[in-house]
Amino acid sequence: MRDATRRHFLKASLAATCAAGWADNALGKSISANDLPLSDRSNPGSSPLQLKKGLVYSMLPETLGVPDRFLLARDAGFEVVQAPTTLDKRDAELLKKSADAAKIRIDSVMNMDHWKYPLSSSDSSAVEKSLIGMHTSLYNARLWESDSVLLVPAVVNSQTSYREAWTRSQREIRKLLPLAEDLKVTIAIEEVWNKFLLSPLEMVKYIQEFESPWIKAWFDVGNVVFYGYPQDWIRTLGKTIVKVHLKDFKRKEGGYAWVNLGDGDVDWPAVRQAFAEIGYAGSVIAELESGDETYLKDVSHRIDRLLLTP
Repeated sequence: MRDATRRHFLKASLAATCAAGWADNALGKSISANDLPLSDRSNPGSSPLQLKKGLVYSMLPETLGVPDRFLLARDAGFEVVQAPTTLDKRDAELLKKSADAAKIRIDSVMNMDHWKYPLSSSDSSAVEKSLIGMHTSLYNARLWESDSVLLVPAVVNSQTSYREAWTRSQREIRKLLPLAEDLKVTIAIEEVWNKFLLSPLEMVKYIQEFESPWIKAWFDVGNVVFYGYPQDWIRTLGKTIVKVHLKDFKRKEGGYAWVNLGDGDVDWPAVRQAFAEIGYAGSVIAELESGDETYLKDVSHRIDRLLLTP
């Protein structure tokens, strides 16, 4: 989703999120320790994490052409880019050609229709549009040789209860699984401020109920700081994590702010330790404001300092 849309939704959801807690899952079933993936904490060591450093495509300046945006990503020190759902085939092919020329991999797709048309909606036409959007995203992934599509699975609001969000979204996502399996693309469920999947225990349960290797977790470090601890989420989600977003969040008098990496309340040493314990070796993709080359190089260096340097 576009950054401005995400920020608007986060602000609108803040008050409700503050009151959110955890007792049982959405279907009223208790979760036992046996439901959770095991993390290997025996010897995380102090060696560098084997992570692929990336950023979302929207962080690259819109004033540049597509080829130059990918060249800038490479020159700033990034290996991978997350690109948005792209409807026009020629635009999608240009993204692929430009990424290849810059020796940058488009490793994942940011699905774009799950907010406007949530899979949890009671409106069948909205759900159909959401499914079509996911089909486009999955085919984008095949064209770009990406392995994952990010999906916000549901939105709880005054029209959609928590239970309805759970059951409706699972029903619709199951319709996508044959295509995901055929294309060999993982559907990565992200935790966001959508009043849904409010704890790591619950998110694990939601994913496990699909009983499919093509449903995994997309973990956002910054999204959980307001009501939890990223390192706790990482250990609990464990091997279900397939991709990671990097943001930082800072509480302040009278509100909060999204800030650059290392400038907020995220305990980065604890986050790094948790990634080491679960053996995470995938992409870590910055999802921040756009900026020029100096800014992007600084973001790249911050990722090095916070996560990649022992």
